[in-house]
Amino acid sequence: MDDAAVLKRRGYIMGINLGEGSYAKVKSAYSERLKFNVAVKIIDRKKAPTDFLEKFLPREIEILAMLNHRSIIKTYEIFETSDGKVYIVMELGVQGDLLEFIKTRGALQEEDARKKFHQLSSAIKYCHDLDVVHRDLKCENLLLDKDFNIKLSDFGFSKRCLRDDSGRLTLSKTFCGSAAYAAPEVLQGIPYQPKVYDIWSLGVILYIMVCGSMPYDDSNIKKMLRIQKEHRVNFPRSKHLTGECKDLIYRMLQPDVNRRLHIDEILSHCWVQPKARGLSSGAINKEGENSRGTEASWTPEPGSEKKSTTKLEPREEARPETKPEDENVQAPRQLETLGEQSTRETEEEHPPQPPETHT
Repeated sequence: MDDAAVLKRRGYIMGINLGEGSYAKVKSAYSERLKFNVAVKIIDRKKAPTDFLEKFLPREIEILAMLNHRSIIKTYEIFETSDGKVYIVMELGVQGDLLEFIKTRGALQEEDARKKFHQLSSAIKYCHDLDVVHRDLKCENLLLDKDFNIKLSDFGFSKRCLRDDSGRLTLSKTFCGSAAYAAPEVLQGIPYQPKVYDIWSLGVILYIMVCGSMPYDDSNIKKMLRIQKEHRVNFPRSKHLTGECKDLIYRMLQPDVNRRLHIDEILSHCWVQPKARGLSSGAINKEGENSRGTEASWTPEPGSEKKSTTKLEPREEARPETKPEDENVQAPRQLETLGEQSTRETEEEHPPQPPETHT
């Protein structure tokens, strides 16, 4: 029985193709019961690799069934047919994904970025509180509803965190996600804290929201990794970003995993919290902290601007269980402009210098 017939028997009228891979595809469909359009992910077990079937698919199904948050794509139904096809019926992101939105409209104003980033961060806090990690956060996996609210999707690399006898979270070893959004420790193949990895990806996403380009050029992984490990983050002067916004991004893109922000610290940051915004420059002391413990922004070196070649396109995902060191040589060049040519402040020989006091 073909997919349209299977869905028809379950009360869905199949629509257009939304995406397709080697062993899975996503279709739109109209639900006769719900009276609105949905997305249906169809996975063919006969074509899928063994590690996906034994590890990643069971994890995804388990996690989708347990999640219920306004900023996470809803899962309405999961069923399987006798011929080995799995159907996951989900909420449809009717306005597309965040990447296409930014490519079409350009970088977001800070107020709009703040709203969307708060929605995303709230979804991540909900997951992390359940010891669920996403491990593939990127703009393509952030869908938009009819009112352009963020809806987190694609939990294909997600997992439940395990704890040792002392209650500490165990480290992950799988290289998940896309190189452009991956934290330095993941790119280096170091066993990593998955919740802390998610935070790095949040920093990349917020940078894209407000700058309209990638923070790092992933055409040369070794060079990108060196810049990341030196904690260099360069912002387009033309965007006139507030110090609080740059501060938050800088602290999420912290290469030291022990100093990178946690999700609760992100949600309490002065840029995210309306009541905490509007801090004067005098509220940030010479040690780089204000009364809330946020690091100071920095002043770029004079004459440091040049044309950016760092642009945006969909990023390729890593294959499950592929070591990052095996991927470095073959990392794809996929950086294209988001609707406009951006001018970036570059300080390759002069990294930003806010003193680090966060522990």
